[in-house]
Amino acid sequence: MEGILLVLGLALIMGYLWYVSLIKKRNTGREALSGIDVQLKKRANLVPNILKIAQKYMDHEKSLLTEITELRALATKGYDAVDPESVKNHLQVAEKMNQKMSQLMVSVENYPELKSDNTMLQAMQTYNEVEAQLAAARRFYNSAVSELNTAVEIFPGSIIASMASVKVMPFYEADEAAKTPVDAADFLK
Repeated sequence: MEGILLVLGLALIMGYLWYVSLIKKRNTGREALSGIDVQLKKRANLVPNILKIAQKYMDHEKSLLTEITELRALATKGYDAVDPESVKNHLQVAEKMNQKMSQLMVSVENYPELKSDNTMLQAMQTYNEVEAQLAAARRFYNSAVSELNTAVEIFPGSIIASMASVKVMPFYEADEAAKTPVDAADFLK
């Protein structure tokens, strides 16, 4: 009888420790996602200034500027950080905005006055710094999500995660367009 109680007690302790580990990993993932959101907010706050400066010079890029403005509005919208699909959509919008901003930065090369404007140079430098911080936040997020997903998918974590409503979260991934090599000649027409 004592042996059965001991085994049952050990099983409960092991289950609880696994549960605690899952919750810690989930919270680390949320913290990492929050870090991405902080950097995305910084970037979103920079975008209107960059667009205002660029608008003075870039008559032929109106559609790109409009597209970036629309993506900024989507990127700053709230989302459900617990819902994997909502997180995935949020990260996809952020990546699309990143692509369009990269396209804008390449387009700046076509405008010598804009390229040499001190305000634009400072805005671009700040933007590049935010992008570097965002890249670090993405790496931290993907690392945290990797640990969480592994713990959720491996037995007995899968059972405990199901009982605790801990779900597999999406990785921050570049879409297919971002994975293809960029040819600056495409933007210098």
